[in-house]
Amino acid sequence: MEKELEFNVDGMTCGNCVAHVKKAIAQISGVESVEVSLEEKKVKVSTNGQVTAAQITEAIEEEGYDVV
Repeated sequence: MEKELEFNVDGMTCGNCVAHVKKAIAQISGVESVEVSLEEKKVKVSTNGQVTAAQITEAIEEEGYDVV
């Protein structure tokens, strides 16, 4: 069952930031797509339903950004 998750992320300032966040999340098994909006500071993730918000939050924070 597909699940959509949305996160507000602080600290992204450029295209490189977006690329780092996107890559970190995409590496999680079960993630089907990732959309990152620099302007809105939002991340939308589609998963197969097996991925938790905590896993995604951890991936974002390991890259040095804050989930708010």
